[in-house]
Amino acid sequence: MRTPDWPRTATRWTQLTLAEDDPAHLDVDFWTSVMRDSKSNAVCLSAGGYIAYYPTRIPYHHRSTHLGGTDPFGALVEAARGLGMHVMARVDPHAVHADAATAHPEWLACDAQGAPIEHWSHPGIWLTCAFTGYHREFITEVAREIVREYDVDAIFANRWEGYGGISYSEAAQRSFRDDTGFELPKREHDSSDPAWPAYVAWRRRKLSELVAIWDAAVKDLRPNARFIPNLGAFAARDLDAELVRRVYPMFVVDKQGRSGIEAPWVAGRVAKRSRGLFPDRPVGLITSVGPEHHQHRWKDSVAPPEETRTWIVDGFAQGAFPWFTKFNATVSDPRWVPAVVEAFGLHARLEPVLSAMPVTAEVALLDPSRAGQLRTGAAHTFPDEDGFYQALVEARIPFEFVADQAVTAERLRAYKVLVLANAEQLGDAECQAIREFVAAGGGLVAAHQSSLYDEHGDPRGIFGLADVFGVDLVSPVRGPVKNNYIALTGGGHPVSDGFGGAERIIGGTRLLGIEAREGTQVPFRFVPDFPDLPMEELYAREAPDAPAVVTRQDGGRVAYIAFDVGAVFWEALQADHGRLIANAVRWALGGEPEATVRGTGLADLAIRRDAGGVAVTVVNLTNPMAMRGAIRETLPLPPQTVSVALPPGKKGATARLLVAETDVPATVRDGRVEVDLKDVGLIEVVHLTWEDR
Repeated sequence: MRTPDWPRTATRWTQLTLAEDDPAHLDVDFWTSVMRDSKSNAVCLSAGGYIAYYPTRIPYHHRSTHLGGTDPFGALVEAARGLGMHVMARVDPHAVHADAATAHPEWLACDAQGAPIEHWSHPGIWLTCAFTGYHREFITEVAREIVREYDVDAIFANRWEGYGGISYSEAAQRSFRDDTGFELPKREHDSSDPAWPAYVAWRRRKLSELVAIWDAAVKDLRPNARFIPNLGAFAARDLDAELVRRVYPMFVVDKQGRSGIEAPWVAGRVAKRSRGLFPDRPVGLITSVGPEHHQHRWKDSVAPPEETRTWIVDGFAQGAFPWFTKFNATVSDPRWVPAVVEAFGLHARLEPVLSAMPVTAEVALLDPSRAGQLRTGAAHTFPDEDGFYQALVEARIPFEFVADQAVTAERLRAYKVLVLANAEQLGDAECQAIREFVAAGGGLVAAHQSSLYDEHGDPRGIFGLADVFGVDLVSPVRGPVKNNYIALTGGGHPVSDGFGGAERIIGGTRLLGIEAREGTQVPFRFVPDFPDLPMEELYAREAPDAPAVVTRQDGGRVAYIAFDVGAVFWEALQADHGRLIANAVRWALGGEPEATVRGTGLADLAIRRDAGGVAVTVVNLTNPMAMRGAIRETLPLPPQTVSVALPPGKKGATARLLVAETDVPATVRDGRVEVDLKDVGLIEVVHLTWEDR
């Protein structure tokens, strides 16, 4: 008998997104073998919405033109149930065919002139508006028909928000006017228009209500069924938090792969970001078997197998359960199958240990994407965060996320150091929680414009955390600045360690003028501007003066960096910026991290703990294409040493390598357990079980 907590046992997902012609040649046996061989215990199957893959009886619910007398959705459901799998039915309500558009023009998204918006990719079909009867009534009935007729656990909605921009349909205009008193804003992200923040809040509320309507509709027919909307990496923040806690049993994040210069650790960031706001919710990472690219869409193709394996493995190493998707049931290129089977098989082997141990860290990176700042149509780019993330991965400093709106004194107690990469917007309550954290001995590393704005984005004119940073704002941000440098002036401060005798290093491109308060130290100062051309003029005229990095110690250790160090590191990848970030975090920790992995190579670490021991997960990201293009091969890690501090009352530990499936020696040195690692391919997990004194 199924129970309401079934989402916690659905931990490996196969998703098959059907094309319209698939009913004519669907190979159910092949897909059954994929589900079985990959040890998938759950499946998401195309059912309806834009196209119905079952014999629907709802008018204007477009049946596949190749459906005939078949029921491909029903056949796949039966096959999955035969393997004991959970089943989710996929619907996509973002567009309708011409007959529905003609019969129900009120369902369509409209531009500012009131004209219906044709699909950007497929002429002849039309985009829908989420604030009309199409979503609230028609899709509700589709969901109820599927749940009534088929043995499914949930409905999964893709592109359920409808048109991504502002829809000026009559229904949307009327609802917005009735609820807020405003007319719909004429432009997105216009902070001068009071209708824009009202629209952000209204859209969030309406979409939240929509999810609740759909969830109630399926539960009415099957009490343990759920309605689960597809989410982007930030979309949970655009929904009502209380509704998320009440309705969402898990998150499914539609970040299907990396593109361009995205780093391979982006997969693991998905899990961290979700935990940063909702730490108790399982999160799944969707992986496409095809390549991802911001400019091009090759959805019916296959990514290099090593890219697919790495994306899945880094995701689940950081706590996101694996989910792969294939678009189009026809398999013209089968090279993705072994990659998925291998990665899912690794998860199945590791799950018994890893699932019982929560991910922990001493360092937390503040996630700066605030609730209420809906980024409709905007790119989710945070170069400062990217740079700090890359620096911490390279430095092998394990860390977690904490969302800015989740910052409380209680939440921060779990960490020893909080990092503000460029947390511009912080409310008074959040600043006070950080202030109390530092006063109690917590470390803080902050950069650039952190705390210069309140939670609404209004400038303070001063740092909200000036007393914690030990600095005062003298002049606002200046830039972009070329040819900037910072001089080492700290007299041996640990933040300036490891620069090989250099007197100065590259600075930033956007600089803040600050004054250091009494009782602080200044390990770096800005070199005053000098020309970068003609080349004969390339020399410093004046001695270093304004503070660039300021440290203080009163309670906890605090380091403030007065320029865009994260963004510059992400853009230029100059090692000195990464070293500066890592030095600041290590100094703020005040000692060696509780768990370290020493050695060369690029590795993403995750630390899990329970009362009986520690599991140190090492994902090997060392490859020739780490920062550009798809991974084609993973280079084996050279020998590594895992070192973990012994807890009080423990004398040692037994060690087992979970991937290699072998016990290995564990040596105690200076209060730490050390394990040597050799021959690490893509992933290894060192599981230490404590021995009592």
